[in-house]
Amino acid sequence: MAARSDLAFDPWDPAFLADPYPAYAELRARGRVHYYEPSDQWLVPHHADVSALLRDRRLGRTYQHRFTHEDFGRTAPPPEQEPFHTLNDHGMLDLEPPDHTRIRRLVSKAFTPRTVERLKPYVHGLAGELVSRLVERGGGDLLADVAEPLPVAVIAEMLGIPEPDRDRLRPWSAAICGMYELGPSEETARAAVRASAEFSDYLRALIAERRKAPGEDLISGLIAAYDEGDRLTEQEMISTCVLLLNAGHEATVNATVNGWWALFRNPDQLAALRADHSLVPSAVEELMRYDTPLQLFERWVLDEIEIDGTVIPRGAEIALLFGSANHDPAVFTAPGRLDLTRGDNPHISFSAGIHYCIGAPLARIELAASMTALLDRAPTLRLAAEPKRKPNFVIRGLEGLEVEIG
Repeated sequence: MAARSDLAFDPWDPAFLADPYPAYAELRARGRVHYYEPSDQWLVPHHADVSALLRDRRLGRTYQHRFTHEDFGRTAPPPEQEPFHTLNDHGMLDLEPPDHTRIRRLVSKAFTPRTVERLKPYVHGLAGELVSRLVERGGGDLLADVAEPLPVAVIAEMLGIPEPDRDRLRPWSAAICGMYELGPSEETARAAVRASAEFSDYLRALIAERRKAPGEDLISGLIAAYDEGDRLTEQEMISTCVLLLNAGHEATVNATVNGWWALFRNPDQLAALRADHSLVPSAVEELMRYDTPLQLFERWVLDEIEIDGTVIPRGAEIALLFGSANHDPAVFTAPGRLDLTRGDNPHISFSAGIHYCIGAPLARIELAASMTALLDRAPTLRLAAEPKRKPNFVIRGLEGLEVEIG
């Protein structure tokens, strides 16, 4: 059992945040599970263990379907954070069966292969427009000009968020997602609470409008399911919409800029991609693996488990290290090398088990669309300035990515 002083793992160290992958290699070499005292978590770094535990029903995203905070040996969140926790705890990502099953069944109707395939022309058309504007300006911030507006517009379109309101979504999302980092500050918590309250109020009003005048959007579909007796409460509706908006673009935004930053640092791979656009599908998978946008996913231990002789008791929290699993040499040949032709690529960037990302097919279409548009319309795209990495660990991304054309 290792403590902080024994490990290179330090999610608050700027050097670690710049490149956590050497520390992950050390974790994997030193064992299958490590107790990390600063965050009171058990770190799991190997692909086989992460993959298996994502499917293990002795673990859960929540424990409140079986235990009270006191029974589980945990302290209830402070009352002033109630708006955030009410919003977060009623979304399907933080629910377990049967509530998770019921809500996911309803939402999955909007993400069938046929529905997602029908979105392709819209996604590719919008990606082309965004990249064309970037080219006309001779460059700009790839994050603000392409990576963000594309997935935000797509998920907002699916939900039926009016266009004039869409600029508010990203700031709300960023504030709420700050709470998913390890040990968020009081300032981060206050911002998340404020955004949760504002976002919830906005959606409550929008749901009321859609009740009076339904459309073809997902919010109207959830209301119809509620009216037909599918037991979807208004809070679950609100929490589901926020989850879809947050998860529906957060990973895609970061995967886009992380991916292009990786390509600029690996000019041979970028040249190969420019020479052969048929590599785009495998490039999307490899870039998701190479610099994983979601580095860690947490689980509560509902029933005692054992990993390699170490007993982890009920009430403990496990940190499944996606970034480490995606660089495990037991699964990936030369994992530190970016290889856009990598064939066998079982990365777990979209999770696994019952919480596998419901929007993964849509995310792949968005990533491929923006990459294809940039390859087609900006073949001379190059880095204009060294980017600054966000001071986050769990959600890994950049502050921006300045590029120029020509």
